Amino acid sequence: MESGKHRAGRSLWPGTIAAGAALVAGAWLLSGGRLPPLPGADQALGAVGSQVYAPPRDRAVPTRIRIPRLGVDAPVTGLGLDADGRLEPPADTDRNLAGWYRGGVTPGQRGTSVLAGHVDTRDGPAVFYGLGSLRRGDQLEVAGADHGTSWFVVDAVEVYPKKDFPDQKVYGPGRGSQLRLITCGGGYSAQEGYDGNVVVFAHLVRGVPA
Repeated sequence: MESGKHRAGRSLWPGTIAAGAALVAGAWLLSGGRLPPLPGADQALGAVGSQVYAPPRDRAVPTRIRIPRLGVDAPVTGLGLDADGRLEPPADTDRNLAGWYRGGVTPGQRGTSVLAGHVDTRDGPAVFYGLGSLRRGDQLEVAGADHGTSWFVVDAVEVYPKKDFPDQKVYGPGRGSQLRLITCGGGYSAQEGYDGNVVVFAHLVRGVPA
């Protein structure tokens, strides 16, 4: 992507993050860690989910994400694109840190916003380690710099090969305000790192401005 628009053949959250960063992810596995959970087929897109859609709210830069089911309560930092048009990963020096693609809409605005986070670092599981265990109907919230909050409900959780990442399906527009949470997942090898990405699809069900 470039300036918020896709470059032909490019994925915003690569087939993934830069190779060096991808290899950092998973280093914990080599020292005895466990592969992160993966979603079951029953969590795929297509089934009937929540029918509640809240009106999108004004732009508010995200400052924090909370996912009660996973015990996640993490600050959010802005992320840009690298020279190849791929989303830069959050710093791997803080396991409890998520990143928002600042070239896109903010969570709660009309359109599709993107939050990404590491699944693990050399020191152990990271902020989005448990994404694959979320289930349809789970809720999460994103606080904004305007001191307002947006609540989302999970519609689906899927895992895709990095070499065949469905950009349009993941980043394309949907009804109202959509949110995508993305991290590494799937299989893992010491040479290539993780071979897939776990993606959570969610939509806005309540928005409270400042």
